[in-house]
Amino acid sequence: MISKGYMDLALEEARAAAARGEVPVGAVIVRDGVVLARAGNRTRELNDVTAHAEILAIRQAAQDLGSERLTDADLYVTLEPCTMCAAAIAFARLRRLYFGADDEKGGAVTSGVQFFNQPTCHHIPEIYPGMASSDAMRLLKDFFRDRR
Repeated sequence: MISKGYMDLALEEARAAAARGEVPVGAVIVRDGVVLARAGNRTRELNDVTAHAEILAIRQAAQDLGSERLTDADLYVTLEPCTMCAAAIAFARLRRLYFGADDEKGGAVTSGVQFFNQPTCHHIPEIYPGMASSDAMRLLKDFFRDRR
């Protein structure tokens, strides 16, 4: 599967999150062409502010591999990660980060605090912003428009 295909899986997770009433963000972790984990936001369902798609996918992959380090694995996520998720990405030692829509208010990769540019950041993944950004942004805009 090509990289865009993995982002399509993340978009599926984002749509499923929206159907559950969650902010539509989806994430997929891949290593050597194998999907290790996929998740969508579940903060409301679990009453857990840390239940972002990225965190849930990292937890699942780490548990399945029996290691907190996900070296040589790539994360595809539909929205620019927040500071919490960027820190988890660094601590998990993910190799690459592909993300869709920019998040000027809450993002921490190319927006906001730019976590990976901080001197205290011990691991920096390769970063590829903008993958399927229009699809991801449309999901978010439709979700919030329907809530108003």
